Amino acid sequence: MHIEFIRSIHTVDDTQWNALLNDDYPFARHEFLAALEDSQAVDGDSGWHSRHLIVREGDTLIAALPGYLKDHSYGEYVFDWAWADAYQRYGQRYYPKWLGAIPFTPCRGPRLLGRDDASTIAAIHHALTEYCQRKALSSWHLLFPEHAISNRFTELGSVQRLGCQFHWFNQDYRSFDDFVATFASRKRKNVLKERRRVGEQGFSFTTLTGAELQPEHWSFFHQLYQRTYLKRSGHGGYLNEAFFQALGANLAEHCVMVLAQLGHQTVAAALYLRDQHTLYGRYWGCLAELDNLHFETCYYQGIDYAIAQGLTRFDGGAQGEHKLARGFEPVLTYSNHHLSDPRFATAVADFVVEEGAMTRGYYQDAQAHLPYAQTKAGTKTDHKD
Repeated sequence: MHIEFIRSIHTVDDTQWNALLNDDYPFARHEFLAALEDSQAVDGDSGWHSRHLIVREGDTLIAALPGYLKDHSYGEYVFDWAWADAYQRYGQRYYPKWLGAIPFTPCRGPRLLGRDDASTIAAIHHALTEYCQRKALSSWHLLFPEHAISNRFTELGSVQRLGCQFHWFNQDYRSFDDFVATFASRKRKNVLKERRRVGEQGFSFTTLTGAELQPEHWSFFHQLYQRTYLKRSGHGGYLNEAFFQALGANLAEHCVMVLAQLGHQTVAAALYLRDQHTLYGRYWGCLAELDNLHFETCYYQGIDYAIAQGLTRFDGGAQGEHKLARGFEPVLTYSNHHLSDPRFATAVADFVVEEGAMTRGYYQDAQAHLPYAQTKAGTKTDHKD
């Protein structure tokens, strides 16, 4: 077994890389990672430097872990700025660090691709730790892995950190009305009022997928994305038009775009990616903030699509307690962390235990605020994993 860190996804043939995936999760596919590299959303002066971990037996690729050397902590959605500040206060350097993650994508899913037996995971854990020592890196981190894989890394000595997101789950609904019929009366009326208000303003919606998405759609969407990012954060978004065009050219079958139109003008759009089971809400943009347009375009249209397509889950992205009232349920997410300095490692381990207790409390409290009425089974399903 030979483990190395490569500087570009193009070092590995796309067919070999994608063969490691057990499903069609889009963000770990060669095409998605190549779009990030080729558009310079990563590498260059982005502060993300491709260092994907690959495992070979002879000439055969048997496992991989998308990864990056990071010069900062932007675009990660698992926040460690306080850890970096603590390093700086003690005169030590936190960056660069190694990060196993999908850039700008807080979607849980496969991180370790291919073989995941105990000996392979142990070899990868050792290789990551040794790599940090050899390169004088402060730490390595694994963000949003599947729960079982996170547990395996935890057993080998890294600390497990909890987060909480809000996802929608399809209980074999036949329609949106069938879905909101499970709500308590007042909550149901609020949602239907929001959708009615959008219709009263004259909005219509078009959903485009696959080959229906043309270069002009991607160009316009990029303009909306940058405009909204600039308004909310004061700076442009991480992703440029070349990235979105690459998605359309190479990963269109995984892309879903909802266009919001007022008369003959498109005024907003939401971009989702999907696999055979899950819809992932990723980016949105608008020309103007209009009443309830965000909720309709980003959430309700997504739920409509998921029901029509028979998808089982809708991952609406990071954060957002406002999703609870709209039927999104709390789920726990996981990350793993290894700090090279034993003193900081001990402090971080203590911190994540305390934080984890608070996160679990937050998770339980969020469940109590779901809009669903009691069902024959008692309550809605617990979706910790």
